[in-house]
Amino acid sequence: MSIWSLVSNASWIVILVMLLLVLASITSWVMIVQRGVLIRNAQQHMLSFEDRFWSGMDLTQLYRELQDEPAPNGLEQIFISGFREFSRLRSQGTEDADAVMEGSQRAMRVAISREQEKLETHLPFLATVGSTSPYLGLFGTVVGIMNAFRGLANVQQATLASVAPGIAEALLATAIGLLAAIPAVVAYNRYSAKVDALLASYDTFADEFASILHRKVHSRSRSA
Repeated sequence: MSIWSLVSNASWIVILVMLLLVLASITSWVMIVQRGVLIRNAQQHMLSFEDRFWSGMDLTQLYRELQDEPAPNGLEQIFISGFREFSRLRSQGTEDADAVMEGSQRAMRVAISREQEKLETHLPFLATVGSTSPYLGLFGTVVGIMNAFRGLANVQQATLASVAPGIAEALLATAIGLLAAIPAVVAYNRYSAKVDALLASYDTFADEFASILHRKVHSRSRSA
C-alpha cells in the first residue's frame, strides 16, 4: 500500500487536512530560508559597520558615505537616523544640548523599532504553524480512525485488513502535521534568539553612539 494510494483513498476531510498541512509546510520553509538569509545578512552588515565606525573615521565622512550606499540597514540606518537628527538640530541653532540629545536618541529608537519589525516579519507565522500543525494533524487522525471504525459496520467479519487503510491514513495525517510543525518550531526558536541578540547589539550601539554625541554637543557648548 503506497502513500499515494492512502491519500487518494482518504476521505475528503482528511485530504483537506493534509493539503493544508503541506501548504503550511511549504510556506514555512520558504519563510525559513528568507528569514535565515535576512538575519545572516544583518549580522554581517553589523560586523562590517562596527569595524568602520570604530576605525576612527570622521562621523561626518561616514555619514556621507552611508548616504551614497543603495540600501543601508541595521546599525547603518540607526547611525544615519541619529546623526541626521543631530546635525539638523545643530544646524537650526538649537542651543539646548539636552534637546539635541533627546531628538537624536528618539530618532535612533524609531530606527531600531523599524529594524525590529523587519527582523521579526513572518516569525509569528512560524510560531503559528509550529503550534497548530500537530493539532490539525490530530484532527485528521481522529477523522481517519472514525472512518476506519465506521467501515467495520459494513463488513461481516472484522479483520486487520478492513481497518488498516483508515488507520494508515490517520497516522499519515499525524506524520504530516509533525513534519510541518517541527521545522517551524526549531526555526522560530533559533531565529527569535538571533533577533534578540541583534536587537540587544542595536541598543548597545545606540547607547554608545549617544554617548559620543553627548560629548560632542557638550564640547561645542563649552567652546561656545
